[in-house]
Amino acid sequence: MATAVLMPKQGQSVETCIITQWFKKKGDKVTAGEILFSYETDKAAFDLEAPADGTLLEIFYPEGAEVPVLVNVAMIGNAGEAVEAVKAVEAVEAVKAVEPAEAVKAVKEVAKSKPAEENKRIRISPRARKMAEGRGIDPAGLYGSGPNGRIIVADIANAAAASVKTAAHDGQEFSDKPLSNVRKLIARSMHASLQNSAQLTHHMSADVRKLLEARQKIKSNLEKDKKQQDITLNDMICWCVIRALEKFPEMNSHYLDDKIRTFGKVHLGFAVDTPRGLMVPAVKNASGMDLAILSKELKSAADACKKGSINPELIQSSAASFTVSNLGNYGVELFTPVINLPQAGILGVCTIINRPASLGNGIFGFVPYIGLSLTYDHRAVDGGPATLFLREIKEQIEKFSY
Repeated sequence: MATAVLMPKQGQSVETCIITQWFKKKGDKVTAGEILFSYETDKAAFDLEAPADGTLLEIFYPEGAEVPVLVNVAMIGNAGEAVEAVKAVEAVEAVKAVEPAEAVKAVKEVAKSKPAEENKRIRISPRARKMAEGRGIDPAGLYGSGPNGRIIVADIANAAAASVKTAAHDGQEFSDKPLSNVRKLIARSMHASLQNSAQLTHHMSADVRKLLEARQKIKSNLEKDKKQQDITLNDMICWCVIRALEKFPEMNSHYLDDKIRTFGKVHLGFAVDTPRGLMVPAVKNASGMDLAILSKELKSAADACKKGSINPELIQSSAASFTVSNLGNYGVELFTPVINLPQAGILGVCTIINRPASLGNGIFGFVPYIGLSLTYDHRAVDGGPATLFLREIKEQIEKFSY
């Protein structure tokens, strides 16, 4: 009996995944454990292995198709074994809903795909190759952000965007940049967050002299002993946020329409910029860690995101109870972060600016202040408690000791 190949469900909030490349074609022999195809969610890329030995009897979705989770993607069985016709029909109808005519045509012609051997010299998906040819882009010199360094559509789109300035010099009025699949999913998620919640942002700033002194002490210790943990300013701020969340547990919560779920421990999410786009991994039970361990866990999660090896369960918005997004390194002085629903809040960390302030005894000078932008869901938290929580973060930063 033929074995169905199902699209995995990568976390509770993931409803669809996008197939980025097939490594096998209809009629190929496959062995259990071999990689059949690669796919991506809005945050990460994965490979799916064959669940059984046999022949790849049918492929129901082409590269580029957005496939609902737990839906049959392909069938593996004995050569010549019949495959239910309804499966293919259902596949075509599902693709129509997400990838109109082009995807349906691709389903019908999937058996005509080029053999994998033709793509050995450059690891690139067929859709990316077609886009590169259409835009006159040579993929040979591009960095592939897909699994195993493979070039995907997003890489070609980025390369096309980089040529916009050149196009302007050539007299072209404008240049269109197609949305990558990942960007489409991120856009959908961000729009849903703003559309389905009552978001409000409060801004405050904190004196960071003690944090900067601690950072300088850490740098000095590292020069003496390279084995010591390199604790960053962001690590310290996250530590302060956790302490504030312990005092204001209503901010350490999820708004779930008919109830508010308040967590006994802080599962801290933090934004990480990767070649594939923004990811927000969660460090579970962060409130039970000392500063050195927290720093190690934050770095480990960030590295895993950049390598594409992060546990998919940790990048779901429901994995974290609160999120920190730091744009200080980019010089951003003020911004409004968007909440990762169902979380009740997110803290935006801004750049450090020297401002005039009283140093005591009638003396004034310039003091380094860091901007803090708290966006909260007004359905879950009122303005008063949110302001007190933000002030607690400020106080934790200003009394920090290392």
